[in-house]
Amino acid sequence: MRQLSGRPESAGKPAARHHPLTRDKAGLPATAESRVYPRIKGRAPSLLAVTALLVLAARSLAAQAIGQGFELERAGQYEQAAGIYLATLRADPTNLSALLGLERVLPPLNRLGELLPAAQRAAAASPNNAALRGVLLRTYVALNEPDSARLVALRWAAAAPRDETPYREWAMALEDAHRHAAARDVLLVGRRALGRAGAFGIELAELSQLSGDWEGAAREWAAALPDAPAQLPNATSALAEAPDAQRERIARLLTAGTPSPLTRRLAGELLLGWGQAQRAWAAFEPSVATPSADAAFALRRFADLAGARSTPDARRVRALALARYADLAPEPGGAAARARADAARAFIEAGDQVAARAVLERVAQDPNAPPDAQRLAQRTVVEALIEGGQRDAAARQLATNSRLSADDRASLRLQLARAQVVAGELDRADAELARDSSVEALALQGWIALYRGGLSDARRLFRAAGPYAGDRRDATQRTVMLALLQQVPIDSFPELGRALLVLAQGDSAHAAEALRLAAGRLATGEGGEGGGRPDLLLLAGRVAARLDSAQQRTALALFDEVVRTAGLGAAAPAAELEWARLLERRAQTAEAIRHLEHLILTYPGSAVVPEARRELERAKGAIPQS
Repeated sequence: MRQLSGRPESAGKPAARHHPLTRDKAGLPATAESRVYPRIKGRAPSLLAVTALLVLAARSLAAQAIGQGFELERAGQYEQAAGIYLATLRADPTNLSALLGLERVLPPLNRLGELLPAAQRAAAASPNNAALRGVLLRTYVALNEPDSARLVALRWAAAAPRDETPYREWAMALEDAHRHAAARDVLLVGRRALGRAGAFGIELAELSQLSGDWEGAAREWAAALPDAPAQLPNATSALAEAPDAQRERIARLLTAGTPSPLTRRLAGELLLGWGQAQRAWAAFEPSVATPSADAAFALRRFADLAGARSTPDARRVRALALARYADLAPEPGGAAARARADAARAFIEAGDQVAARAVLERVAQDPNAPPDAQRLAQRTVVEALIEGGQRDAAARQLATNSRLSADDRASLRLQLARAQVVAGELDRADAELARDSSVEALALQGWIALYRGGLSDARRLFRAAGPYAGDRRDATQRTVMLALLQQVPIDSFPELGRALLVLAQGDSAHAAEALRLAAGRLATGEGGEGGGRPDLLLLAGRVAARLDSAQQRTALALFDEVVRTAGLGAAAPAAELEWARLLERRAQTAEAIRHLEHLILTYPGSAVVPEARRELERAKGAIPQS
């Protein structure tokens, strides 16, 4: 129940200390000159004025004393701090700061009993002061005097019959004393006395959780939320920690019958966090059936929570929440249109192209949507078509949709061309890029030339595109491919182009075989004297090494062939490194170490030697000491 504690933690800042000037006789500063002032005749100060001055002076002195006590307390000098606080109370028995100071410093000194008479005097002097009553009540509980504590609490409650504070202070004191069952009983008594079913729900939920009663905690949170809706995030956070074995019981309890909207939202957020996104939406959705600002806020929060998770179900649920939020969002400012665009993206990420288009068409057809939302919707419609494999429809949109901006149109043409390339529609991709002179287009035209087998054209276009076209991954792929092409001494090689296209399409097994066959064509003389053959075999081996056990055996044979036939070229040490790595993955550590040591000794100038040394250290560390 820490979150509701209202106890002051300090007596405030200490008063500033003033240092007097150096004075000589007569009380004047040492450098002051003597001056004669005329006697001013007038009335003497009134008794009231004098009394007021004395009171102010006393208060100032008390504040200074409390400040000194607080500084001593901070320094760990509890004995001295306690002396100052006690002295302050002798002059002012109801000084709350001094009482709170004693409440902090006396327990470490094992002198808490000294606080009781001071607290009793303070409460007697100001019987209606709730803060002083709280000190007395806490002191009785801490001293294990339950009857006296009960008497103080019940008298306090009788004086303030609609106030929760007496019961809360009593229960908090009992919890501090680790008497959780007694604290629970006090709160239940208070609930009955106040006649409110949700009273003390948050405190009772925490006590239930401490005792391992997670269903009881969920029940109390559900009862408390109607009076404290802002506590929903805290309820979700607390119950989310429930053990796996308790979660289904909590979910059934919160969704049984006709739960309140806040209970449904609690159930939905919990289920979402527990990885049950579709069930979470089913529990949550009825809570936002009635349009309101509260429902819109709840939908936005639910969508954000779903967005923090990466599963397809969570993405779809986020899309559903955003689409519903768009129906409730105010139209001015384009919030609804932007929410629909975001929902469409989430649908696309979830693989639901049909739902994405349905949402986006509402934005695209809405003449009142702001221009930026319109542009986003138009762009996302085309992206959805491309990612959904509907390239013809995407091409028609690019050709006819006049609301697309020039920048969006150029970017979307590149996206469409990439999709066409991967699909093997090389002529159509060429047509899309015909009017594009950007470096990104040059890079993509290089891949088209490569997949057609035009190695010299691919080299030229890759060089023209340079290292900055696309993102880092694109640039790295071009650099690796250009290095491979430089090893193949022919200008046209359709078999290699087809093999690389199969690899780009994700068919690794057939790509590995096609690369091996292409390398064989080089070995028969069609590639001069077999130039580039080891590099193609190395690539085929790398592709096969990522597949199943049978393909891995093929990879081992390919690496062996490269090491035996490639001489001192760069392909041989690279192949032996890949060979060793594959052996490690297959738990053949001793054999892997032999290859790594052979690589380091045989090819000392190779660029892969530093990697081989790291692999060797890792492999040797994996061998148990005999």
